[in-house]
Amino acid sequence: MFIYNYTLIKQMAEIEVQTRRWGNSLGITIPKKIIDQEHLSENQTVIIEIKKVADIRTFFNSMKFIKSAQQLKDEMREGWG
Repeated sequence: MFIYNYTLIKQMAEIEVQTRRWGNSLGITIPKKIIDQEHLSENQTVIIEIKKVADIRTFFNSMKFIKSAQQLKDEMREGWG
């Protein structure tokens, strides 16, 4: 006996929401506009794709540069002369 699980995944709405503390967990809320637009109902299974918004300052602060920005600018100016 073979059991197949066919799942149809349809790209739907994309929204940006903030996480909120719910007890020991984090949760999100789906706006009513999206619920109505996508005909969502209680206890319906949905797939959530998580994309964390990165803080550019954190990204650049974690990088180690061999030369300072001033040294790079000075070298570029020497090439112009």
